[in-house]
Amino acid sequence: MTEKQLSGVKPEHRRAFEDICQHSEDGYEFWSARDLQTILGYAQWRRFQEVIGKAKIACENSSQVVANHFAEVGKMVSLGSGAKRKVKDYHLSRYACYLIVQNGDPSKPVKVRKIISELGGVMPEDLPTPKTSTRVLENKRKKQLEEK
Repeated sequence: MTEKQLSGVKPEHRRAFEDICQHSEDGYEFWSARDLQTILGYAQWRRFQEVIGKAKIACENSSQVVANHFAEVGKMVSLGSGAKRKVKDYHLSRYACYLIVQNGDPSKPVKVRKIISELGGVMPEDLPTPKTSTRVLENKRKKQLEEK
């Protein structure tokens, strides 16, 4: 899209979702649930986990394999003291992000679906299902790291 076409989209929303996209070593895209939590305006992980739980149920109800879209992983975070601690996180598919937004608090200021639409992007339900799940890719990556 051209800058003119993007001019109506708020700058902070323009790239918020795509900016937190990550890629596995195999080139598959995923989003960290902790990163998504921040841009969706959830201050507490506990509250965001409730939304993730609802999204997982919606995923299962749509006849998808939940593990293909919500891969539970650990993430190291820095504490105020400078120490690091491992916390629970998820690697999410684009579809999982969509389900989280759909099952989230509608009063939150940022809605990924609206941003995707404003940018003329492809809605998650219209994307092909990956041949390999994020969980399989993550396990493969862990094995490669262990072999080193």
